[in-house]
Amino acid sequence: MISANNVTLRLGKKALFEDVNIKFTEGNCYGLIGANGAGKSTFLKILSGKLETTKGDIFITPGQRMSVLEQDHFKYDEYTVMDVVIMGNERLYQIMKEKDAIYAKEDFTDEDGIRASELEGEFAEMNGWEAESDAAMLLNGLGIHTELHNSVMNTLNGNEKVKILLAKALFGNPDILLLDEPTNHLDLDAIAWLEDFLIDFENTVIVVSHDRYFLNKVCTHIADIDYGKIQLYAGNYDFWYESSQLLIRQMKEANKKKEEKIKELQEFISRFSANASKSKQATSRKRALEKIELEEIKPSSRKYPYVDFRPEREIGNEVLTVEGISKTIDGVKVLDNITFTVGHNDKIAFVGGNELAKTTLFQILMDELEPDEGSYKWGVTTSQAYFPKDSTKEFDNDYTIVDWLTGYSPVKDVTYVRGFLGRMLFAGEDGVKKVNILSGGEKVRCLLSKMMISGANCLILDEPTNHLDMESITALNNGLIKFPGIELFSCHDHQFVQTTANRIMEILPNGQLVDKITTYDEYLASDEMARKRTVYTNQNTEDDN
Repeated sequence: MISANNVTLRLGKKALFEDVNIKFTEGNCYGLIGANGAGKSTFLKILSGKLETTKGDIFITPGQRMSVLEQDHFKYDEYTVMDVVIMGNERLYQIMKEKDAIYAKEDFTDEDGIRASELEGEFAEMNGWEAESDAAMLLNGLGIHTELHNSVMNTLNGNEKVKILLAKALFGNPDILLLDEPTNHLDLDAIAWLEDFLIDFENTVIVVSHDRYFLNKVCTHIADIDYGKIQLYAGNYDFWYESSQLLIRQMKEANKKKEEKIKELQEFISRFSANASKSKQATSRKRALEKIELEEIKPSSRKYPYVDFRPEREIGNEVLTVEGISKTIDGVKVLDNITFTVGHNDKIAFVGGNELAKTTLFQILMDELEPDEGSYKWGVTTSQAYFPKDSTKEFDNDYTIVDWLTGYSPVKDVTYVRGFLGRMLFAGEDGVKKVNILSGGEKVRCLLSKMMISGANCLILDEPTNHLDMESITALNNGLIKFPGIELFSCHDHQFVQTTANRIMEILPNGQLVDKITTYDEYLASDEMARKRTVYTNQNTEDDN
């Protein structure tokens, strides 16, 4: 068990948390939610002891081990993958290294023998003989193949490092598990594996995530950070949303009845206070009026942007034709004879673990890369707006937000441009911020403003939900659902894909395409998809052997 007792954290004059009392018990998974800046990651740091409170304290059941998902992808670059995962149980790793050092001695003494015996006993009690097989199981489940298990970390790419740090956090059955955005940069298979792992996990989990589907799958409780407090709800994310909205409606209705009663009493008092025969009644009602208190309904820290893509013209019958596109990058064929035609009602989700292939295809369709073979053709009535996965170049300048967006606007009017920025929560002085100092979430909202102001009828979005808070993801999700044009997008948010797409495309590890007109859930459940996953899993296993 871990609990916060009267925890207050002040940053300057601002109180991020005020007298927070909350208890997290074993056997439960708690989703920690709140708007960007509400303090989700900060609260995890307080729980882990990495950040001291202004007031109050954190209590952990004596003897319990805590594990935290780390964010520094370069911290363990000189270690092997297997060592990093086993470091998740620090004491076990220390025992292993001390044992190895003793047995490597040339002048092995009696004292060394006694010490080695003590270490072996503790090692056995901690199931040390299963450590490497347990670590391998975690790595394989997250998609890190056996051939990489003894590789040095600095030889791996960023996505692989993310999975290894996650395996490190999960290793050794910790009593308390703190996970900050564990699904970031995971492919959908790895997310599904993590969901199953956490559902079966019997200890305490506290997780921050912007993935609504993930929270619905794994959470038994929601801890909502708002108004500088943390309110605990039993149930998953959808249950929290319905409960919180119901609570607000009930408070408003109660206030409305109280306001009506106040008005009724005020009218009686004003009518009869001067009437001697009614003066006692008027005085009685005045006392009753003084006792009525309205419930304080504080403004939420949550802010929903307004995402509204409005195409300037309708699309004709010809939208996009892709013929035999192939592309090799660094000796690997990521696209192999990709062919498809887009209809004028298509909203296509590109899914699966082949991240580079999806980004490469989008870059080719936006004329940023040349294919090695094949061609594509956009219809004459189409216009495209693109959300790139890497937007570094877009913001490598000294423009203010207003000037930056004006450069892309067909109407060079500041008021017109500010209207689009206002919808994306850039109000007042925010417009004069320099774009090169914006946060990740602010940059995403700028790019969405750029897409909205373009009036394009074909949207291509490569992982647009990265860096967004839950409210912005919901707003973007709703905006794409009602958009009347064409969409080609990739996204790791299960609910986002399920509710937006009417066609699914997966570029397989060999660069070939699976194309189905179906919902995402139906696609995942299909026999053909299961068969293909089995084929490629077996191939990878054979390669490892």
